[in-house]
Amino acid sequence: MNGIEELLEQAGVDGRRLRLALALLGDGRWWTLADLVRETATSRRAVEALLRVAEPERSGDRFRLRASPDGPADTADLGSLTAAGARGPADPVAHLLPRHAGILARMEELVAKAPRGRQALDHVAATAETVVRRALLMETRFWLPGSRLLCVGDHDLTSLATAMLQPRAEVAVVDIDERILAYIAEQADRYGLDIRTRWADLRLGLPASVQGWADLAITDPPYTPEGVGLFTARAVEGLGDRERGRILLAYGAGEHTPALALKVQQALSALNLVNEAIYPDFNRYHGAEAIGSAADLYVLRPTTKTWPAVAARVDALSTAIYTHGPQSVESRPAPDGALAAPGAVPETGAGAMGGFSPAVLVGEWPRDVLPKVPRARLATWLAKPYATDPAQVAITVPAGLEAALPRLLLATRARRVRVLLAAPPRDLPTALLAPVYELSADGPAVHAVRRPLPETDGERILRRILDNAHGKLANTWREALIRVRGDLTKRQARSIIAETAPWSGDVTVLELPAHRLADLATAVARSLEAPAPEQA
Repeated sequence: MNGIEELLEQAGVDGRRLRLALALLGDGRWWTLADLVRETATSRRAVEALLRVAEPERSGDRFRLRASPDGPADTADLGSLTAAGARGPADPVAHLLPRHAGILARMEELVAKAPRGRQALDHVAATAETVVRRALLMETRFWLPGSRLLCVGDHDLTSLATAMLQPRAEVAVVDIDERILAYIAEQADRYGLDIRTRWADLRLGLPASVQGWADLAITDPPYTPEGVGLFTARAVEGLGDRERGRILLAYGAGEHTPALALKVQQALSALNLVNEAIYPDFNRYHGAEAIGSAADLYVLRPTTKTWPAVAARVDALSTAIYTHGPQSVESRPAPDGALAAPGAVPETGAGAMGGFSPAVLVGEWPRDVLPKVPRARLATWLAKPYATDPAQVAITVPAGLEAALPRLLLATRARRVRVLLAAPPRDLPTALLAPVYELSADGPAVHAVRRPLPETDGERILRRILDNAHGKLANTWREALIRVRGDLTKRQARSIIAETAPWSGDVTVLELPAHRLADLATAVARSLEAPAPEQA
């Protein structure tokens, strides 16, 4: 046991986790490395060091301390090494879990069947128990009935657990991953839950329909200072209650990287947020073993100085927020003050135009390229309609922001658009944009030509909706439906649309997830055929 004693002595006051791992190894059960990491919230590196000195017996990828005639472990000293309280402090809501076994069982099924995480988006799935405990913490600390919860990214499906626990809460999910949005919407429909889904790349802005909307916001962002700062700033923008609103943030760092945690906390401090509480190791994950498959849960409260700080933060942001892929913070830094991607960037020299004469340049272009042509940022292009109707527009999209391509095109009212990507597209959103554009690609350049106005009633309504992408979908749809049918009042048309597409609400076309955009033509056709409701 000398090696174990030396390791525990080196750990000092931080040795509680290792003592817990030792106790688990000695309780007679077999443990995988991943399970030990997650159960003890200890980094993989530390558990591996313990296994090397403990020399447990192995069965495949599982471990336990060798049994002896006198007990489960091969030494009488094990009790003295772990008796000093290996277990951590009481979990604030674990005692409530048995009352909600049904929700937990459903969430285990939903988490298991959810789309797999994407490394480039720093996805690591939280356990089903974690997302239920998040919902329980919000339910017991705050008043959820009638409140609004904004999930700023929700690969973990916290939205579903919260809506199951408290059906009277309104929940909105903002995410860049179309698969997650479709999955959450499908399960919400299946269980009759009040959850609205919105597409957004948070580097380019928060959807208009959830700005100033929420009472609470929760986020589990990329664990870089840049990622935590950006996602938290967007969560602040989503709060409607500036006096009593709260943000719940999941963030974890390994026990050997306090400097990284300091940078993250400095990013939060720069937003002038108050740390009301930090629950250590509250979140557990399937993966993220470098940080012990665990993360703390912060409860943050904004101050009057938070909103000016948030505005400054998002105006100066870089798109590099992840730990992997072309948008990782380790990639080449973006120019000062520019919303540009590190790593691969589109070829934006004069030769990239190839005779194309845009009236507006969108994105980050070199100053010497058409210096007299007006310019617009990507975020601004998505946020509001351009003041004029240019005939031709050129857009440059850096690596890592390709998911915004359909929305950038829908936000453009030009007859011809050239989009310069960092690399040839893997696939074009041809079917999604077919009502508006004819698309083709030439290497990394995407060419979009606006189609003529359609002939049939349904196609004309759909085209009107898509052409007014910045406006509220339901309003545009209502006016177009009245114009085509001629037998409806505004109230009747609004009622038909709400019945046909209950998800249309206050959303804009630019916020609609892809699966909703794909369903729009069918929904418009149904609204044309629906009988006029009786006048009240």
